[in-house]
Amino acid sequence: MNDAIATTTSVSLDSVSPSEGEILTVSEVARFLRVPKSTVYKLARLGELPASKIGKHWRFVRRDIHEWMHGRTQHN
Repeated sequence: MNDAIATTTSVSLDSVSPSEGEILTVSEVARFLRVPKSTVYKLARLGELPASKIGKHWRFVRRDIHEWMHGRTQHN
């Protein structure tokens, strides 16, 4: 069963370049967006920033953050 999961995971990740699929922390997103970490936490908690909570830790996919940023600049 673990082999099936590993195969499925590797197949789905093959189509994503390493940097696009990179998982970022709150600190890395804050640095990228040049905002305080508290702003990243707030936006993630409110569901305004694409994020996943794993246990008590927030994680972000680089590609999702780029798309979110581009979407915001097109609307403003």
